[in-house]
Amino acid sequence: MDLEMDLFGAAAENSRNEYEPLAQRMRPRNFDEFIGQEEAVGQGKYLRKMIEKDQLPSLILFGPPGTGKTTLAQMIANITNSHFKKLNAVSSGIGDIRKIVDEAADQRKFYQKRTIVFIDEIHRFNKSQQDVLLPYVEDGRLILIGATTENPFFEVNHALLSRVRIVRLTALSEGDLVRMLKAALFDTERGLGGRKISADDEVLAAIAQLSSGDGRMALNLLEQAAAMVEDGSVISLELIKNILGERVQSYDKKGDNHYDTVSAFIKSMRGSDPDAAVHYLARMIAGGENVNFIARRVAICAAEDVGNADPMALVVAMAAVQAVQFVGMPEGRIPLAEAVTYVASAPKSNAAYLAVDAALADVRRHDCGRVPSHLRDAHYKGAAKLGHGEGYKYAHDFPGHFVRQQYLPKEMKGVSYYHPTDNGREKHLRDYLKWCWPERFK
Repeated sequence: MDLEMDLFGAAAENSRNEYEPLAQRMRPRNFDEFIGQEEAVGQGKYLRKMIEKDQLPSLILFGPPGTGKTTLAQMIANITNSHFKKLNAVSSGIGDIRKIVDEAADQRKFYQKRTIVFIDEIHRFNKSQQDVLLPYVEDGRLILIGATTENPFFEVNHALLSRVRIVRLTALSEGDLVRMLKAALFDTERGLGGRKISADDEVLAAIAQLSSGDGRMALNLLEQAAAMVEDGSVISLELIKNILGERVQSYDKKGDNHYDTVSAFIKSMRGSDPDAAVHYLARMIAGGENVNFIARRVAICAAEDVGNADPMALVVAMAAVQAVQFVGMPEGRIPLAEAVTYVASAPKSNAAYLAVDAALADVRRHDCGRVPSHLRDAHYKGAAKLGHGEGYKYAHDFPGHFVRQQYLPKEMKGVSYYHPTDNGREKHLRDYLKWCWPERFK
């Protein structure tokens, strides 16, 4: 009977392995098999030492898909002597957490074991669910390992963040992915080694490039290619192109990658690099970003970063905003590209932006006084009796259409907010203002 059960169990195990995806079968079991993330868990790094000593602190693993977050958690489960429990934030609730806490108390009381709870997609836990974890993480009853593709500083409670270490995992390099693919090709126990399939370095590099730093995607693509060839065959570059004609875009409109791409887009326009700006524009368009969102960012950059150095930049940007709404996509990409390249190529000045922020700071912090009497509205009946408008000098009545008089409240006399630069059109504005107010615009 025991022999029969052993045979049945072995058959079930073989069947399970046969139908498991290659990416699942090839999950590293220890640090010798783990590829990449040298900064986080390389030899001699803090986190690796803590794992190997079974003295793991609570932490959140943060990084793009396919970078090893779940794999690292499973390795910790295998390496440490702790009691290990896994939850998925999508399907678990407060009751599941409390049940694990009760188990943790028993593990510590009867077996002197710590309990590690791994919560996948922890950003999907709401505030109440995250708050339930706080006292147990704080007093050490639970060692928390959270995994998320979202920036935890946006998605995780600050109280919980203060009790954990943030470990950032980065997209795998092409070299890491090629090593991973070769391991899968030659592994006879869990990989494709038994089928004697081969692929040259050019093909493996192409798969790595198509995978955008995602190890799971790379192994899935290799598995798809292997399924289309006979044992002993060679996987060709043509086959890879047939499987995946276009590069998969790694762009999540709600994720951290979204914020990084938008940030790079704006900074490239501000930095006067039209090529980089168009590149990030293309990433957002290909990733399905809302074109109105993109257009607003261009208009803001035109006002904030180009400003009076080239006032036409805002005109072009607003024209693009209207054109995108009028023509829609895909044609809307053209006026967007026109505006992006214009704004990126224009001379830059943030003097107007700095001026209004400085003025707002004064208005919000100080009593800035009343509007001078000679500038007050004098059109309504009885205004003259109050002295409104008395002594006002009409600029167009004077040579050069300018006359010196006090415009700021007396409490603010001598304050200067706007400091024109020497860039583009703003230089001419500066020269004119120097003629008007030489003591202020030296």
